[in-house]
Amino acid sequence: MITVYGLKNCDSCRRALAWLKERSTTFDFHDVRETPPDNALMGAAINKLGVDTLINKRSTTWRQLDDRERDFESVDAAIALIAKYPTLLKRPLLVVEGAPVTVGFKASEDAWQSLQG
Repeated sequence: MITVYGLKNCDSCRRALAWLKERSTTFDFHDVRETPPDNALMGAAINKLGVDTLINKRSTTWRQLDDRERDFESVDAAIALIAKYPTLLKRPLLVVEGAPVTVGFKASEDAWQSLQG
């Protein structure tokens, strides 16, 4: 089972979804504004990919946060921040068989190439 978390209007997400469709790959798409990833998945993603990889610190949402919110000291605090502001999540987040694999879309990346077929 392949799940992609992102935003409907995100260019990277649209490219990733189009790429998957071109290859007739079955997947579920979840818009993080409508269906945010659960805390367990976010914890697994942070543990595997790292919080700095998962949180988009170049986003408008990040720039609008105050210093107190930006200064999270634990995985739980980072998960809470993403839950409160789902658009902080770098997109798309690729999850295969319930486990986070990668964030962002590059068709040449091994994680995406392994989905062909």
